[in-house]
Amino acid sequence: MEIKITFPGGMKVDARLGRHVVHTDQSRLQGGEDSAPSPFALFLASLGSCAGVYALAFCQKRGISPEGLGIIQEVDFGTEGREKGRLKRVRLRVKLPRGFPEKYIPAIKKAIEGCAVKRALQEPPEFEVSFD
Repeated sequence: MEIKITFPGGMKVDARLGRHVVHTDQSRLQGGEDSAPSPFALFLASLGSCAGVYALAFCQKRGISPEGLGIIQEVDFGTEGREKGRLKRVRLRVKLPRGFPEKYIPAIKKAIEGCAVKRALQEPPEFEVSFD
């Protein structure tokens, strides 16, 4: 998979993934125009949305209406020393659809915990930088 990164101006950075373009920008405080989420905000959103895909698929496979299904993601950052600003914890609060069978709660939790983005963090890839 190849993702092409371009710089359309200011602090904006775009990522082209096939026919899709993901736009990012920095906050005004960090010199951007705040016209799009920051790359880190998109990273955080990818965690919650990935968990959402797994929760939704779980319901769909069992014929459970996803109406009312939702996830609130909360993040905690370090506040002191070397840990200041470092992502420390991601908490997902899942709102189950009305009438969701209680017997499936452990199974949907396991499905959500299988999120590919979460797994990528637990077993991080190698990073390499080269120059053309």
